[in-house]
Amino acid sequence: MKYIEDQYFTGQDYVSTPLEKGEYENCTFTNCNFSNTSIAQNIFIDCEIIECNLSMVNVSDTAFRNIKFINCKLLGVNFENCNSFALKLQFENCILNHSTFYQMNVKNTSFVGSQLKDVDFTETNLTNSIFSRCDLSGAVFMNTILDKSDFREAKHFSINPEQNRLLKTRFTNDSLSGLLTKYKLQIDF
Repeated sequence: MKYIEDQYFTGQDYVSTPLEKGEYENCTFTNCNFSNTSIAQNIFIDCEIIECNLSMVNVSDTAFRNIKFINCKLLGVNFENCNSFALKLQFENCILNHSTFYQMNVKNTSFVGSQLKDVDFTETNLTNSIFSRCDLSGAVFMNTILDKSDFREAKHFSINPEQNRLLKTRFTNDSLSGLLTKYKLQIDF
């Protein structure tokens, strides 16, 4: 496996020419197209991925260690297939609709200004995670650990407190209705 460090990759189309298998450390990918490709078994450490299309990308056994996705499109990505060792992700202004984090341990993950429509967080450990200015329409939370997570600026979520762990999870008065959806109550603020 090739080792690549401190490199900038701009405007690359990895659909026509696949990303070379390797360990990428402190690299930046900007405006690259990874859609419907495979980055399986690659290692990314301390990288920034900016304004890239990673929709339906295959991340099987891919290592993401301290990776920041900024303004990226990540539709339908099965993150649960990636390598879980030292996994650390951040998402800023990304579209993650229809992606899955099933049974993952993604504590301390930051989702800022992102769309998380129909994302599957079933049996995921999201302890101390932040959902700031996120749209969680249709997101699935089932047996999810949300201890100390912050939903104060999240919208359109539906979380059943009887089926998820919510120790010291943060909400605002305006967002409490997202915890009561199953009861079909009409709440006026």
